[in-house]
Amino acid sequence: MKQLFINTRFYMAAAACIVLMVLGYIWPFILPVGQFLFLGLAALTVFDAYMLLKFKGGIGAVRECAERFSNGDVNDVIVKITNHYPSAVRAEILDEAPPEFQERNLRFMVELKSGGQKALRYQLKPVRRGKYHFGDINVLISTGLGLVSRKYSVEAGSEVKVYPSYLQLRKYELLAISNQLTELGIKKIRKLGHNMEFEHIKEYVEGDDYRTINWKATARHNHPMVNVYQDEKSQNVYAIIDKGRVMKMPFEQMSLLDYAINSALVISNVAVKKDDKAGLMTFEKRPETFLAASKRHDQMKRISEMLYKETTTFGESDFSRLFVRIEREIHQRSLLLLYTNFESLQSMERQLSYFKSIAARHVMVVIFFHNTELDDLTRSIPQSGQEVYNKVIAEKFAFEKRQIVRKLQQYGIYSILTTPQNLTIDVINKYLELKARHVI
Repeated sequence: MKQLFINTRFYMAAAACIVLMVLGYIWPFILPVGQFLFLGLAALTVFDAYMLLKFKGGIGAVRECAERFSNGDVNDVIVKITNHYPSAVRAEILDEAPPEFQERNLRFMVELKSGGQKALRYQLKPVRRGKYHFGDINVLISTGLGLVSRKYSVEAGSEVKVYPSYLQLRKYELLAISNQLTELGIKKIRKLGHNMEFEHIKEYVEGDDYRTINWKATARHNHPMVNVYQDEKSQNVYAIIDKGRVMKMPFEQMSLLDYAINSALVISNVAVKKDDKAGLMTFEKRPETFLAASKRHDQMKRISEMLYKETTTFGESDFSRLFVRIEREIHQRSLLLLYTNFESLQSMERQLSYFKSIAARHVMVVIFFHNTELDDLTRSIPQSGQEVYNKVIAEKFAFEKRQIVRKLQQYGIYSILTTPQNLTIDVINKYLELKARHVI
């Protein structure tokens, strides 16, 4: 269906003609001028409409974007507009982005020469996993006269799935390949000793541990030679994600659960790259997803698909059932990275007996979060009695978080107290630290 719209320029010109004709009742010689201009305006409007309607398929439009979006990251969308008219046109483009983004300003104005094409880029940042639906591309075209516009609705409906942050995964992977992880805050951790699996002998270079010098090889070659030991490999690393109500808290529009899911994807990939085995477990009222640790070639794809499909009611989490599931499913000593959250020491102590039992057989790391809003309060300078009260309460909660860390340490349970934005970096650092210390 061909749709035409009268532009503002026409109304302004018509208003000017009407003013002239009204003035013609005062000065009669002006009336014919106004009438002539109005007839000319009508003729130009008809001609303008004819030029827009004359050509079928005068405008082409296509949307290009990835089949999958990365949750919590900026994703590019490109709209390409092509002018098939024999003359230059002005185009106003309105793309129907998924309503979840609440983007009401996806309006672009461009000028296109005959046969010309322009690519328009904008960005979308999803904050939850799932399916998103794009609509049509709407284009309003006008000629140089600009009196009327023709609307094109280009069918471009498509579905995009938002997966856990694979862009973050690729970023860490590429920086690891180029040895630039320290740029993101990944620490270089000196290995404390080594295991007994000898790999080869190499020439000493600055920075090597002098305790690994092989004196017999040094004597033979007349320059220092050192033994190289192979990192212990094929250890099980499980990301265990609490999907309960404690993970519902939002931070920059994303829930703690989605931050944990993004981090679990990245640390699983790091573990596989380190020749360890990555596995996955989620739980809420009862244990749900379980994927046995492996380093098979499609393991990361399986983990990504499972994390994408995770749903939750944010109910109360049952750690007793989690303990039973771990006992039943994980028989080999493993590194268990438990993503959860505690707001008070008392809430953690209710689960402490289960943590102690798990830590007796496995290396357990409990990962929980700073309340960043409370951190802002603790740094503030109070100006009133109410603000003093708020600051004291905030400091009490912050103190309890630190107490949780100390309490866990007493029972040989590792912990990470972090912020959502530093979650992935802190988890990788802890994993590398435990590897360097041969805890796993």
